[in-house]
Amino acid sequence: MRLSIPTPTTSAVAIGPLTIHFYALCIIAGVAVAIWLGNRRFTAAHSNVEGVVADVAILAVPAGVIGGRLYHVVTSPEQYFGSDGKILDIFKIWNGGLGIWGAISLGTAAAYISYRRIDTTKELPPFSSFAGALAPGLLFAQAIGRWGNWFNGELFGTPLDAPWALSIPRNLRPVDFQEFKTFHPTFLYESLWCILLALVLIYLTPKISGAALFSLYVAGYSAGRFFIEGLRIDQAHMWGGLRLNQYVSLILFGAGLLAFSRFSRLKR
Repeated sequence: MRLSIPTPTTSAVAIGPLTIHFYALCIIAGVAVAIWLGNRRFTAAHSNVEGVVADVAILAVPAGVIGGRLYHVVTSPEQYFGSDGKILDIFKIWNGGLGIWGAISLGTAAAYISYRRIDTTKELPPFSSFAGALAPGLLFAQAIGRWGNWFNGELFGTPLDAPWALSIPRNLRPVDFQEFKTFHPTFLYESLWCILLALVLIYLTPKISGAALFSLYVAGYSAGRFFIEGLRIDQAHMWGGLRLNQYVSLILFGAGLLAFSRFSRLKR
């Protein structure tokens, strides 16, 4: 019998009238870890900042979810506005579909606004220090969140015959891949990459500035995402043999490297 990673047979559990989706639980668990680790790192590096991470999260987390959903809808409009699309499905976040680039962008913008507002009432370190403290936690959150894709049986890669391949039920396979049973577990690849990169950032924390840490987070995640994205077979806009998110990854990888080269020369 060929070894493989099974796909869960259920993605939710009903408790009375309430349906709990495992995708949502993964997102919530990731957010909790990011807040906990971010607070621990930020308070260890600075005084008079207790509770700041949680206060910022009140605005940043919802903004990140909204930004992630908007990015997904804008880059995959056919699912909602096409001939067979269902516009109300835009609000069904538990079915998957949170674009990390949108989540990071809007979440970071909201975090900056909230942080600056708190800074008016008590003197805080530069926002770059805050961002650097949160970077590893964000990666752990992304690592945990990717397991929501596993529960949903989505976003897997090309066919693969290996012990770590992901077994996908026929009803979840794309039309052109019905004859294949096992695929690249891209959710697992990205989860492991995020964990590895988070550990690297934690190791580098005493050595480089917060701005450099966050820049390395952007560049490092983008580098891994470029190759993992290339394995995926879900529907996506393609140009020149590359998927849209691969182009975004290339742009952010370059921007992250440029920022890192600048900020790595700064003292903490």
